[in-house]
Amino acid sequence: MAKIRIASWNLQNLFDTDASDIAADLEFTPEQGWDAEALDKKLNNLAEIITLMHGGQGPDLLGICEVENKPLLDELVKRTGLPNLVVAHKESPDIRGIDTSLIYSTDVFTPDGDPVGHNIHFRHPTRDIFEVPLKVKSNGARLHCFVNHWPSRSKGQFETEPLRIAVAENCAFLVQDVLKFKREKYLAMADTAQTLQDLNTRFDANVLLMGDFNDEPYSRSVVDYLLAAKDLDHIEEVIKKASANARPPRKHTPAARDYLEQKAYLFNCMWPQAGLSDHGSLHYGQSVNTFNLLDQFMISRGLLLGQSGLKMLLDTVRVFEAPPMASSQKRRPIAFDKITKRGYSDHFPIEAAIDVL
Repeated sequence: MAKIRIASWNLQNLFDTDASDIAADLEFTPEQGWDAEALDKKLNNLAEIITLMHGGQGPDLLGICEVENKPLLDELVKRTGLPNLVVAHKESPDIRGIDTSLIYSTDVFTPDGDPVGHNIHFRHPTRDIFEVPLKVKSNGARLHCFVNHWPSRSKGQFETEPLRIAVAENCAFLVQDVLKFKREKYLAMADTAQTLQDLNTRFDANVLLMGDFNDEPYSRSVVDYLLAAKDLDHIEEVIKKASANARPPRKHTPAARDYLEQKAYLFNCMWPQAGLSDHGSLHYGQSVNTFNLLDQFMISRGLLLGQSGLKMLLDTVRVFEAPPMASSQKRRPIAFDKITKRGYSDHFPIEAAIDVL
């Protein structure tokens, strides 16, 4: 069957050249060296890497972090020369003025609802969790995408951890809303075998999280709060038939408390990558682990087990160390330098494939 080629990439500060207050604070104005020539070269360099993804075929689905606005992504897509790619985007109130977005192929997908930017508010609003519902044209399978860019570690990993934990909790609730019915809806449902089937059908929906989580696969925010881990014990759980001692008595569907307390666990596809020496998506030489695996794919049980028309191919998950953007000595991502006009991003992309069943 056909495969859907997916990828995720933090583009590292893709700003336009307009002299906004935010751009000025971050040194992305013509007066500070971020001019039309620098932007032109940055766009060309990024487009070059995107066209190299998946063996030169490019992605059908690409999650994006750190872009200022949709016109920039429209131009980036144009420069790839890849056909029928469109941009889904919502402006967020992020204090740094950078957003998450999703690029997808209209040959493969059709929209299955409106994109939504879910904003998380601390003292200042942070980057949104960008939700895009899609439908696969070839078999009608639905795919719920959440593009993430969690709060930075720039002020210290542990000092900023509570911020990422808060975003993880919010993201977990968004996933749960896709995979489970809300309390009022569940209480109004009839206690029938068909209802139990409906509960499990929803629990098996295809959910894909991707982006820059600014934490490792083993971090507390990811494992304990987002509920995304490497083991299958929880993710294999289904919505169970009512037990004999259900109160009030139920024949088919679980008691309300049992259903409402069942958690929507996720599978983190990046764990095999996390165990590799001298390997990751971001190189930060000042820490003990000089490579971090902050860019990740996480999936629901339905997408892991192929329950709803799509199945993640785990053996295709990898960090894409594209030769042009990797330094020759130790395969380190080369960040873009606005003075020399060389480089790409401080993050490597990640990529994988999904089987269409």
